[in-house]
Amino acid sequence: MMSANISTLMLSSSLRSSITNNQALLSKASKEATTGRFADVGLELGATTGSDLTLRADLSFADQLVDTNGLVSGRLNVTQDRITQLGSTATDFLKDLIAARSTDGGGRIILPPASSNLQDLIGALNVSYNGSYLFSGINTQNTPITAYTAGSASKNQVDSDFLSTFGFSQSSASVSSITPAQMQTFLDTTFDAEFASPAWNTNWSSATDQVMQSRISTTEIADTSVSANQTGFRKLAEAYTMMADLGNTNLNQATFQVVVDKAIGLVGNAITDLATLGGDVGTVQQRITSATSKLKTQQDILNNQIVGIEHVDPAEASVRVNTLQTQIQTALALTSRLQKISLVNYL
Repeated sequence: MMSANISTLMLSSSLRSSITNNQALLSKASKEATTGRFADVGLELGATTGSDLTLRADLSFADQLVDTNGLVSGRLNVTQDRITQLGSTATDFLKDLIAARSTDGGGRIILPPASSNLQDLIGALNVSYNGSYLFSGINTQNTPITAYTAGSASKNQVDSDFLSTFGFSQSSASVSSITPAQMQTFLDTTFDAEFASPAWNTNWSSATDQVMQSRISTTEIADTSVSANQTGFRKLAEAYTMMADLGNTNLNQATFQVVVDKAIGLVGNAITDLATLGGDVGTVQQRITSATSKLKTQQDILNNQIVGIEHVDPAEASVRVNTLQTQIQTALALTSRLQKISLVNYL
């Protein structure tokens, strides 16, 4: 009797152990049949695991660069659109300036587009993308250009400069007494200085000259933003401001023409500057497109190498799954039958 009880216990324990082991093997085989790769890569590859890890690290880095390039491309697309928009607006304004130069009441005619263009310029330079200001240089969390409104630093300084130079404000009737020579001197010295450093950085801009840089491939780093401190933007700001806020509606015709001529020169140069700037941005966009294409090719190569190292035949893994399931079911059936065995049945 004692011998029979021990034999039954041993068989039951052996079957339970077999079921436990086969369930672990079944989990592994099921995972390999589903994924097509080793369930435990390190265990299977042994000493060659290091090479596999290196390949996976290279693939991860390539994935990160492709994702980063996608974000950078989005930022540059918006940047390029704004530069193109500003260039187009400036070109139209240049035509307006030429038309207004010899027109009676030219100051009143040019005032609305000048004021509107100044606000559009500030709005374009203050555009954000994914929570970052595109024209702020590396200060991406700061609005680059202050609004030109009553009480703003830029507006206050222009008012102060005009008053200290001529002795009256832009809205005064005395504006008509300003001679062409006086206006030319003011524009070429005091007013010009407001759009150059350090006054520009104090009263208008919080952007940095240093721009954002991004790694676009394993070997390339590119400038991937544009600063609001670019000379083309400053020239437009100066031209729009002088046509909007130097009392042009009250200037005599000769003095008004001095202001217009200055603005024509600034806008013409700004259009050229913006075209060059847009070309530079376009070059970076092309570099990113090329780098991303090469990275995707590299991803395919690395992925194929990894698959070659880690690959498991799904069909063979499926056979193991079926075999293990049969073995587990058989062991469970035998265990159930053993549990029903009793000496009482034979007495």
